[in-house]
Amino acid sequence: MKHVQDTGGLHRDTQAVRTAVAPSQYGENSEALYLSSSFTQPDCETAARRFAGEEDGYIYSRFTNPTVSSMEARLAALEGTEACIGTASGMAAILLLCMGVLKAGDHVVCSRSVFGSTIKLIGSEFAKFGVQSTFVSQTDVSEWERALQPNTKLLFAETPTNPLTDVCDIRALADVAHGIGALLAVDNCFCSPALQRPASMGADVVIHSGTKYLDGQGRVIAGALCGTKDLIQSKLIPVMRSAGMSLSPFNAWVVLKGMETLGIRMEAQSARALALAQWLETHPAVERVYYPGLKSHPQHELAMRQQSGMGGAVLSFDVEGSISAEARARAFHVIDSTQLMSVSANLGDVKTIITHPASTSHGRLTEAQRSDAGIRQNLVRVAVGLEHIDDLKADLLRGLDTLT
Repeated sequence: MKHVQDTGGLHRDTQAVRTAVAPSQYGENSEALYLSSSFTQPDCETAARRFAGEEDGYIYSRFTNPTVSSMEARLAALEGTEACIGTASGMAAILLLCMGVLKAGDHVVCSRSVFGSTIKLIGSEFAKFGVQSTFVSQTDVSEWERALQPNTKLLFAETPTNPLTDVCDIRALADVAHGIGALLAVDNCFCSPALQRPASMGADVVIHSGTKYLDGQGRVIAGALCGTKDLIQSKLIPVMRSAGMSLSPFNAWVVLKGMETLGIRMEAQSARALALAQWLETHPAVERVYYPGLKSHPQHELAMRQQSGMGGAVLSFDVEGSISAEARARAFHVIDSTQLMSVSANLGDVKTIITHPASTSHGRLTEAQRSDAGIRQNLVRVAVGLEHIDDLKADLLRGLDTLT
């Protein structure tokens, strides 16, 4: 918000450390945590101007707080956007976006491969309020084009997708959206701005679950939307003031500090993920590995262009025996046999996390929806952390080598 230090022109690694609201009169080197629900005003006239949006200033932490402003400024700098608004979670960010830019009678085109809760929110919850949606192939641009309607206002993509790591062509989808005057929103959770900057390829809105790599250590729930000042100020802040999907100052501070090490974490975790994916491809108990950094990935070349030459830190694989009635049990066996990896549905932590998407992150979808998204019962997802690669391999071998 106000008095943000200018770090324009500096490298992203520098912006990740330095972009923030200016220090207070005490000159703190680590950004301050402002745990205050409200802020005093010098007089009634000033208060009136600030509440009316005619003057910059902090009012009430539901929508204005210096710590949250620091987080927003830092993330906007990393994404290369004019502005950012923090939210209570990644799903709250998507909710805020939809409430801010859609109304009854509008239409959304969305990848059918996005996160399960996103499919439920757009396809089911907003349908109650008259918002129509069509779900299409993540990678087939012509299918996106055929799905367009005169009332299409938003195209929504997630790249790479969770959990199959499908990669969409951001620039091509931006051209499709802008050709009819619609917005393109891209969920950048898997890559973070350390690897991918969708706005530089034409995306109008960049979505984040700060819970994941921005925090990086599994501590807090947070979300954000990055875009133009006009979009943030005219469409999203008014909804935030009324509906209050607010990011708490403490959570904002944790994410703010997490971004300081984002670049080096993503580089190290991506390197481990690539090594693990290459190794998994050689194991006879693995049918297929899904990871953009592999040359066998269908969108490998596109991913390397869009993702700064790295595949990210999340991979998935099909356990051998997908046709078997025990496919789910075989995936469970591999997961339950691990002793080092954390069995959880989160990702983005420095601790490696292993999960069964069909029964967790996508468990609320129908079997038909999961089938459309390519998520089978034998699929295992691994969000690679910072443990030594030899220990991760040994942990997976406990299950893979004992499958019968």
